[in-house]
Amino acid sequence: MRIFKYRTFEKWAKKQGMSNTDLKKAITEIQKGLVDANLGGNVYKKRVGIHGKGKRNSHRTIILMKVQDKAIFAHGFAKGEKGNISKNELESFKVMAKAFLNLNNKQIKILIDKQNLIEVL
Repeated sequence: MRIFKYRTFEKWAKKQGMSNTDLKKAITEIQKGLVDANLGGNVYKKRVGIHGKGKRNSHRTIILMKVQDKAIFAHGFAKGEKGNISKNELESFKVMAKAFLNLNNKQIKILIDKQNLIEVL
């Protein structure tokens, strides 16, 4: 299972104090069936707790994921920022999921080399 994040998500996550360990834990939980919301089209909403703070005041993330293959953290927001994503945003994420999840390793490497995509290690 390869895990990625968009560069814009990386900047946001750093400001929130979110680590790669926090992100990997969220993916492991999804694989175990602990999902806040399966929004359809390989788009998931998942609360991510920040190490040492738990999930009570956690942040919401939008993850594009094909279980046992690859996942990408596409968007994040604080609980107090907004309640949920809009229908238009959801449709955009579904289109993004379809495109991303069909990329091969060579195409992913190009995105990493261009620094549009960061692998969570």
